[in-house]
Amino acid sequence: MATEIAEGVWRFDCRGVNAYLVSDDVPTLVDAGTPWDEAAIRRGLDEAGVAVSDIGRVLLTHYDLDHVGTLAALAPDLDASIHAYGFDAQLLRGARSPPLRNHKGLIQRLGGLLTDLPDLDVVGVRDGEALGSFTAYHTPGHTPGHVAYVSEELGVGLLGDLVSESDGDLKPSGWVISYDTDAVAASVRDLAERAPVFEVACVGHGEPLATGGSEALRRLAATL
Repeated sequence: MATEIAEGVWRFDCRGVNAYLVSDDVPTLVDAGTPWDEAAIRRGLDEAGVAVSDIGRVLLTHYDLDHVGTLAALAPDLDASIHAYGFDAQLLRGARSPPLRNHKGLIQRLGGLLTDLPDLDVVGVRDGEALGSFTAYHTPGHTPGHVAYVSEELGVGLLGDLVSESDGDLKPSGWVISYDTDAVAASVRDLAERAPVFEVACVGHGEPLATGGSEALRRLAATL
């Protein structure tokens, strides 16, 4: 199901995770659900009036089974570059494997057994890079290459799994699903300081915030 949470910002409710479509300079898909969410994403795009072939850019916040899962299935109809950061981009290309010495890396190894890599161009993102109206902010901790994207023009923050939503507030990515929770806390504080004001906070898990997004992020940062 697709829900327009703000003008031009659609949430796709996948299996325990959110993906998004943003009307930027080109239709932009943000993350891509689990390997079992192809139908949900295709249906959501249709409800938003966008064909898979219309997507001009894919922004990935990070590599995890529930954020890259449908890319291979969408690939035959998708003519867009995938943008991901550093280590996570290498995982998506199949150039590296998650480390077994880290508990989250082990989870990613297991998830990789269920995840097909897409036959698509994976473009590395740089911290501070502009992608349409969005600016990329490297926010490691949940994964080494986690990145958030904020558009001052649209008033939208794409926060991925740096944080999740609970009872209307944001909370940081926890130990079980993170490489490094100290890095998560530092990334929350850094993003709250560096990013411009945004109203809409698009999170990977929980309900997106339609208003007060950057204020909620700063409240969280003040507690870490």
